[in-house]
Amino acid sequence: MSSESDPYEVRAGVPSVAQFRRLRTDAGLSDKTPEAVALSLRNTWYGVVLRHAGEPVGMGRIVGDGGTVLQIADICVHPAHQGRGLGKRIMAALTEELDRRAPESAYVSLIADGPARFLYEKFGFTDTAAHDSIGMYRVMGPAPRG
Repeated sequence: MSSESDPYEVRAGVPSVAQFRRLRTDAGLSDKTPEAVALSLRNTWYGVVLRHAGEPVGMGRIVGDGGTVLQIADICVHPAHQGRGLGKRIMAALTEELDRRAPESAYVSLIADGPARFLYEKFGFTDTAAHDSIGMYRVMGPAPRG
């Protein structure tokens, strides 16, 4: 809930497809197709939207099967609102829900871009390399020719 002294509000939910795409690109993250975003948002395990004066200026989501594998994704705050601890508020809301609902043995992962790792460490996340494993990824695209 926002107040005069705190104009920001973190509320459970997901943004619209257009808002999701705008929040990602404004924050310097890659754009996604509208079709992919619509499917993705429907499959959110838990999400939050950060609002300022009623307008979405940040978000974060948890995706996964809800039992053994969960991933924190799409954490972003519009550049005009960064540097105010808002990413920390988004992460706090997400980790509170994990603590409340995720099974004890669930594996929760995320990809930390640059200095964001220091924020995530405050919420108990550690580098996977410390456990004889590394994070890997694959971005889907056109099949290679050849």
